[in-house]
Amino acid sequence: MRFELGVAARYLKAKRRQAVVGIVTVISITGVAAGVAALIIALAITNGMRRDLQDKLVDSSAHIQLMQADKMGIKDWRPLLARLQKVPHVVAASPGLWEQVLVARGARDGGALVLGILPDDEGRVSHILDHATPGAIAALQPVAPGAPPEAGLPPIVLGNDLADTVGAAMGDSVALVSPQGEMTPVGEFPKTVKFKLVGTYHTGFYQYDSQMGFLRLADAQHLFDEPDLLSVIGFRVDDPNKAPEIAKAIEQAAGPGYMTTNWTEDNQELFKALRLEQIVTFIVIGLIVMVAALNILIALTMMVMEKTRDIAVMMSFGVTPGQIRRIFLLQGLLISVIGTAIGLVVGYVASWAGGYYHIPLSPGVYSIDTLPFAPRLIDGVIVSAVSIGISLLATLYPAWAAASVLPAEALRYE
Repeated sequence: MRFELGVAARYLKAKRRQAVVGIVTVISITGVAAGVAALIIALAITNGMRRDLQDKLVDSSAHIQLMQADKMGIKDWRPLLARLQKVPHVVAASPGLWEQVLVARGARDGGALVLGILPDDEGRVSHILDHATPGAIAALQPVAPGAPPEAGLPPIVLGNDLADTVGAAMGDSVALVSPQGEMTPVGEFPKTVKFKLVGTYHTGFYQYDSQMGFLRLADAQHLFDEPDLLSVIGFRVDDPNKAPEIAKAIEQAAGPGYMTTNWTEDNQELFKALRLEQIVTFIVIGLIVMVAALNILIALTMMVMEKTRDIAVMMSFGVTPGQIRRIFLLQGLLISVIGTAIGLVVGYVASWAGGYYHIPLSPGVYSIDTLPFAPRLIDGVIVSAVSIGISLLATLYPAWAAASVLPAEALRYE
């Protein structure tokens, strides 16, 4: 094998009688490198998108949500909450009352999902308010029993993008228009209550920053005319990947009339789309490697034609057809390995640079504000195996043609 490898390396470095053979060889190496680098970068981006979206979803929302199956709300929720917190693998639970409303200030408005919470409990279940401005969480603390009513407007915390949409700044009043209307002599009118903006938050996840807000639980119950009623109880568990199994245990512990949803069910279609995108990206960009493999086929075929006399001389000195075949197989392997190595270096360096310099994205389109990169070692192994495998397939015909040279015919006119 050392003989075959030495001849293959010598052929690869030797000067050509026909310059086009050398040019095609360089193009082959460049094509393999470009295909491998493009695949590494594309897979790093798709992995990064999946990782960032999953991390933000797991970190910023309840892993499991319990609701009444008839959508009538959860009554007498305190004993239920205390009982369900003892379910195995449940780390924390938080009561909530949410409703879709219109947030308005002057002539500007925007739709939002507002959630009435107990901030201490909510902070143990989701971490959206960890990104809030100073003092926002303290402002949402419930009024102590027996304390005199607070003067002024009740507090609200909005996503940063939502506050920008309605043109509200810290300390401004905003109006919440609830679909739970009030009956008047002329019919049902939407209920409007004014709140004071006491803080904003920015998670980097557009859906949360542009479409959500938080109230005190008691204020939400007053706004929606739901005295001491919940719409949901959120749970955080010790292993988010086991959320579907834990959700079933919570549902059984709650008893009949309750249903649960979990973060994997709510975002199932999103992760399916990301997985399909990753597969399609691999196939499409993999075509670059196939084109490079065709260049290897052309380069080796032309080299066999150029080296026919050398092949005949070697065979006349006792070199077997099998050794000749291995010489050209190894030459194609060298081209592929060199191109793959260059592509891996370029791909991983580019992925690191992209993650380091934080390429901005439009959060309204991509849901996140920077382009994420998450290169993985296993992707490099898979891409290298595919690249080298395709290139080796391209060397089979030239290697077979070289081994089929007849020395007498090749040297007849020399």
